[in-house]
Amino acid sequence: MTVPAPYMHWAKSRPGARFDLAISNMLKLSISELADAAGALAFDGSNDNGYPPLLEAIGARYGVQPTQVTSAQGASGANFLACAALLAPGDEVLVERPAYDPLVGAARLLGARVAHFDRVFDEDFALKPARVARAVTPQTRLIIITSPHNPTGVVADLDALREIGRIAGMQGAYVLVDEVYLDAAGGTLPSAIRLGDRFLVTSSLTKSYGLAALRCGWILSSAAMAERLRRTRDVVDGSGSIVTEQLAVVAFARLDALLARTRALLATNLSLTLDFLRRRPELRFVAPGGGTVVFPRIEAVSDAAAFVARLSDERDTAVVPGHFFQAPAHFRLGFSGDTESLRGGLAAIGAALDARAW
Repeated sequence: MTVPAPYMHWAKSRPGARFDLAISNMLKLSISELADAAGALAFDGSNDNGYPPLLEAIGARYGVQPTQVTSAQGASGANFLACAALLAPGDEVLVERPAYDPLVGAARLLGARVAHFDRVFDEDFALKPARVARAVTPQTRLIIITSPHNPTGVVADLDALREIGRIAGMQGAYVLVDEVYLDAAGGTLPSAIRLGDRFLVTSSLTKSYGLAALRCGWILSSAAMAERLRRTRDVVDGSGSIVTEQLAVVAFARLDALLARTRALLATNLSLTLDFLRRRPELRFVAPGGGTVVFPRIEAVSDAAAFVARLSDERDTAVVPGHFFQAPAHFRLGFSGDTESLRGGLAAIGAALDARAW
């Protein structure tokens, strides 16, 4: 059987771990932490093209009109919907590398050909328009980028994105920017949706807010593209859950408080993680500019998979092997969970490095 997204299959089938640093979601938020959540629940209401109060809340938050918002089943659903609206079999999709595996899988599942442009370790994984320009072809219909970058946490420069939008426009292509980690980044970083109608931006309440169970995602685009996305959704899943979208409106009413929780936790956890990484001469890394993950590389090792496996088997600690992101010498380390669990996981990684467990 061909598995369209091997990383997701691994993530769902891997053993549990006492110290789980393979996750990238924010620490889960309980239903009791959403004030008035129970009072918001109902099984009626219109959301044929998205629940209007939710579209209004998303639009107000990100500075666009509700007509520019398409709701979706999480960021993964939003990314698939965007690909489904734009791609036909045989079209070419240009995807960054290292890449988040399901983005590649979505394009391939729709019959598109996937090509890559590289984000390079020695360039701090920066987004380089010149690399995109060399890789784009007249058959390119979509360019896919994550910002902050999954798996490295590097934030894309807006001028670089703007230039990539220009390059895409010359070929009649669009740019999909997955910004699911952007709100968790420190400060107020502008969304790529400000860069024009060639851009589609996806996000959700999962990675930055600890509300993965809601599966509330969205796409920001031009109003004309939003109509195209909604008509595509008619044959994908029809519409979202009215209960989910009502609860999401409650979350949006408290989003500043939820974001404060996120940033306080990440400030502590990122500091611990960077202090650890800087003390380990075996590891090289690029400090993340945002998000919930970092992507260290083990020096003098071509494939970290054996290290990851022994870390799981011998020390009950999980990280993600880099081969799922086309960078096998690396592993992805998440720091968005419980702080004490992070401390335990970092100690286990240190012990495994001391034992040269690769």
